[in-house]
Amino acid sequence: MTARIGIVTVSDRASAGVYEDKGGPAIAAVLGELLTSPWEPVTRVIADDRDLIEATLVELVDREGCSLVLTTGGTGPAARDVTPEATEAVADKIMPGFGELMRQESLKQVPTAILSRQTAVIRGTALIINLPGKPQSIRLCMLAVFPAVPYCIDLAGGARLETDPAVCKAFRPAGS
Repeated sequence: MTARIGIVTVSDRASAGVYEDKGGPAIAAVLGELLTSPWEPVTRVIADDRDLIEATLVELVDREGCSLVLTTGGTGPAARDVTPEATEAVADKIMPGFGELMRQESLKQVPTAILSRQTAVIRGTALIINLPGKPQSIRLCMLAVFPAVPYCIDLAGGARLETDPAVCKAFRPAGS
């Protein structure tokens, strides 16, 4: 079975064509390195609008059948940065450990990582994770949290993801 993975870039400028989206392609590139099981990207580039972000997340999980949705952008302290609020609004469960680990890893690179408000949630059988906006930070954060992602999705009832252990050894209890 091919897993569907939502990739959402949240950016007023990228969605208006003012500049090229680099976050979404960076997520897809890291997924290409990490995953050995078949997967299909379902991509969106949208504006920093809370209602639109919420509707997009609901669409990707409920109608498109994504078991994992990764967002990039909109996690800072600026007035238009509302991705975490939109993500939590559509959640069945909040998974704060993902954001905590991403900030911890990012702080090793840059002191402004404490300004990031990334989070993760479960909606139905899907895991939704907010990633930072810069491609280098996206990679760092994905590599930090991905060992827990496949098992989290298993527990939620989503599609099974297998990783390349040379890149990322996903944790699953014996017999899972």
